Amino acid sequence: MLLLAIDGTVLYLAVPSLTADLAPSSTQILWIGDVYALALAGLLVTTGTLADRLGRKRVLLAGTAAFGAASALAAFAPNAEMLIAARLLLGVAGATIMPSTLSIIRNMFPDQGERTRAIAIWSAASAGGMALGPLVGGLLLEHFWWGSVFLINVPVVLVFLVTGAVLLPESRNPQPGRFDLLSAAMSMTAVVPLVYAVKHAIGSGVDLQSALAATVGVTAGVLFVRRQRRLRTPLIDVELFANKAFSGAVLANFVAIFALMGVLFFFSQYLQLVRGLRPLAAGLVELPTTAASILAVAVVGVLVARLGTGRAVAAGLLFASLGLVLVAVAEGAGHTLWLAAALLPLGLGIGVAMTLTVDAVVSAVPAERAGAASAISETAFELGGALGIALLGSTVTLVYRAALDLPADLTGPARAAVEDSLASAVNAVRDSAGVLEAARHAFTTAMQFTSVAAAAITVIAALIAWFTIPSGRKSGTTTTSTEE
Repeated sequence: MLLLAIDGTVLYLAVPSLTADLAPSSTQILWIGDVYALALAGLLVTTGTLADRLGRKRVLLAGTAAFGAASALAAFAPNAEMLIAARLLLGVAGATIMPSTLSIIRNMFPDQGERTRAIAIWSAASAGGMALGPLVGGLLLEHFWWGSVFLINVPVVLVFLVTGAVLLPESRNPQPGRFDLLSAAMSMTAVVPLVYAVKHAIGSGVDLQSALAATVGVTAGVLFVRRQRRLRTPLIDVELFANKAFSGAVLANFVAIFALMGVLFFFSQYLQLVRGLRPLAAGLVELPTTAASILAVAVVGVLVARLGTGRAVAAGLLFASLGLVLVAVAEGAGHTLWLAAALLPLGLGIGVAMTLTVDAVVSAVPAERAGAASAISETAFELGGALGIALLGSTVTLVYRAALDLPADLTGPARAAVEDSLASAVNAVRDSAGVLEAARHAFTTAMQFTSVAAAAITVIAALIAWFTIPSGRKSGTTTTSTEE
């Protein structure tokens, strides 16, 4: 899980060097960033169910091997189109890994207290890995080319294939029922067009293309839900969403990742392109997010014992929103230490919220359906990450362009490059200090606006968690949503 999480964000610091080498457009940069998570979100429901049927260990090892092969392909991509395709393959391989990791934990730890602690460690690897990605990327980029951020996966995969084969137990659903291929296709048809519609509408405006994609996604989603209600063995038990606690936990998980992934995507660019930090230094500034998410492992039990599950989730989200506001405010500080400190409440809040919401979701079903339940949680996780990059990243682009104040004599390709993105501006007008300063000021304004907007969304999610997820107190453990 740590490897997957790092791979979700390790590329962020490579955007400037990647832009100089492959010359992608701003739209291609967004696709390079979120097609990985988009593929994961579209396939998790299917792969989670397959893991229950075929064996979680078997699916995990096969998916990890494919992940290593796709990493090697991405490392040597000769152009932006090939890199997008390789990231897509990474997402497909990753989709077989994520449900297996969490469902294996669900089956290894039947005791509620032990499972909560195990999921806290899993969540720390997930949230911490996302924040650790820029540091790993920065360290590699100090000495190697941008493709090294993918190539580093290969030796890790090789070690895991050996140790995983020896150490992990095998488990599966003894009575899986019939696998429904039509439902699997419908789940992808529901998720992928909806995310595409959002991306296209924000990047290019609402037009026939975005409206058609949204219509296809919504229609497929409605048909998917109707089909699941009729099947004896559905891919997803949609009746679980009638439980307010379950739905609240899924929503809180979605928003937590939405905020973290979106902010890390543009914050990494800000540190390099506006603050002028080298990749490694930028990664070090983001390190407190990882440290704070690991700290969540120690405090989550205390919070649940004192506040109860629902209120602890809400407290975590409120703490995360405070961190987002501090990120916007700390931009005016002269020393980057204040920026690093602003990330502490963000990482801690996300870590707490993720642990408790994931625990609530996987504890809501019997152990033999753990893969399918894990898929629900991780679909929210990956969809939140994809939409966080798409929505918040696109918002940064829109505000950046609106805030640009360029001289009238800047025309032609140079003006187009500056208006496209800050990364393109840095490469196109290196010798024009005034134009670069205007572009950096516009990007900073966009970063502050988007951080505050993400904070507002996180506060709303905290309120929903407070009123929907039960807060019955159990010392050191969480309550399962179905029991409540």
